[in-house]
Amino acid sequence: MMWQDACALFLTLLAFHGVWSCPGSKPNVVFIMSDDHGYADVGFRGSDIRTPNIDALAQDGVVLENHYVQPVCSVTRAALLSGRYGTRTQFWQGNILPSQQWGLRLNETTMAEMLQRNGYATYLVGKWHVGMYTYAHTPVARGFDYFYGMYLGSQDYYKHINRRNLDLRENTLTESGDVNDILRNEDDGLYNTELFSNKSVELLSEHGPDGSKAGKPFFLLLSYSAPHTPYQADADKIDQYSSHMIHSSLKRKTYSTMISVMDEGIGSVVDALDQHGLRKNTIVVFISDNGGVMANVASNYPLRGGKASFFEGGVRSIAVVNSPLFWLKGYTNKHLHHVTDWYPTFQYLAGDDPTQHDKTQFPVDGYNIWDSINRNVSSGRDEVLISLREEDFIHGANKRPKNPRIKSVTSIDGMVNDHFIIRWKQWKLHYGDILVMNYTLTFPLTKGAITAVSTSFFALNQTRLYNLDNDPREMNNVQEDNTDIVQMLLAKRQGYKNNLLWIPKWGKSNDGKSNGVWVPWLQEEV
Repeated sequence: MMWQDACALFLTLLAFHGVWSCPGSKPNVVFIMSDDHGYADVGFRGSDIRTPNIDALAQDGVVLENHYVQPVCSVTRAALLSGRYGTRTQFWQGNILPSQQWGLRLNETTMAEMLQRNGYATYLVGKWHVGMYTYAHTPVARGFDYFYGMYLGSQDYYKHINRRNLDLRENTLTESGDVNDILRNEDDGLYNTELFSNKSVELLSEHGPDGSKAGKPFFLLLSYSAPHTPYQADADKIDQYSSHMIHSSLKRKTYSTMISVMDEGIGSVVDALDQHGLRKNTIVVFISDNGGVMANVASNYPLRGGKASFFEGGVRSIAVVNSPLFWLKGYTNKHLHHVTDWYPTFQYLAGDDPTQHDKTQFPVDGYNIWDSINRNVSSGRDEVLISLREEDFIHGANKRPKNPRIKSVTSIDGMVNDHFIIRWKQWKLHYGDILVMNYTLTFPLTKGAITAVSTSFFALNQTRLYNLDNDPREMNNVQEDNTDIVQMLLAKRQGYKNNLLWIPKWGKSNDGKSNGVWVPWLQEEV
């Protein structure tokens, strides 16, 4: 089927959802993700952190004000790649830890697989963090033509080690379908943010008019690990980017510099698109995977909480999308969006028909948001499942005491008890046992140091309802005055529970650490 015919088919099928516009050819996608980046920590929100390139994308693009992610790294990445809530993929339990034997299930059709089968060149540069215990779980076995980066969730920015083992590599597939895993020892001492930016620029050059892949559409997932810990940056860069932050701590300055160096790299990527004549048919997306870490480092102002929290500061991310393809731009879109929405959006733009492929694609939870962005209309989404936890769906749960002070490695926020958090329209419900984080109190401008109440505590048997239109900081629990809303939202819990996947007992092994290097240690999925 020609792409234009596929587009026409999608227009017909989706017309009743108000989806009418379609680009003239398959657009390129550059999807950029930062890591643990505070909601307020960009220049266009008034921060003293210097992010001129992100700000330029926002000024000439669309800021998605109600773009939701998940509260920690792996969960958001799995949702992006699958288009599905963690309840359906087993990622409702939280992050993958090094040495754990699990990952994004091999029967899931990733976004990269979907785009690859539609003629896209697919690249992942940076952080993976959705499973590496077998090579079948690593990026080039999951639809990426090329991977340069890290399998795990964090690393030393110069030595590229996690727990004293190297994790920086370049991957392609051999003709026989095996993963060619090349360690990048020669990059020792080089700053990984700059490595990721430079590699992305190099890949884009292949699609220029004189490149080996000229005319071929591409999907580049540029997944920075910045500004995730450890907080590291060159002293001269700290002086260059943060000397004006006279009231901030060295940790805050270092974190800020990490963001500015990343922003510098984003600028070089956008410049490469312009240089090679690619910008006019490219969509650039920038988001953070979750909120920033509190404790006087990141600012999620004016939102409550941060990373690992289900409050807005943990799950409402920076989100900007920019493209010359847009009819409407230079505005803030306040409609409801979720990270799962990018999958069906790119699927629509690629003209993909999932029924025409041998590998079954499971139902997605995302909505096509192309027209929502392009015309500032609703995509039809009026709710977002933020988290559902059912302890009885985890292997061995009945053997653990349900004590809120006992932390569980199978939990996003350390809790071992049940909860249900959902947003519907302007309402947000927290129900069950939750980790309560307090507020970022003052805005981190040069007039004063960032001040955050970073205390947190476990709260049992909570029913908290917030009207986010009136109370974006989630300060005023209005459940007693809106019992009908509470009951309506609680009634949705069973529907999500019906799709909740069982969490088995994951294996764990030190075999992934081999001669100072992280490597997959099993031959097949368990």
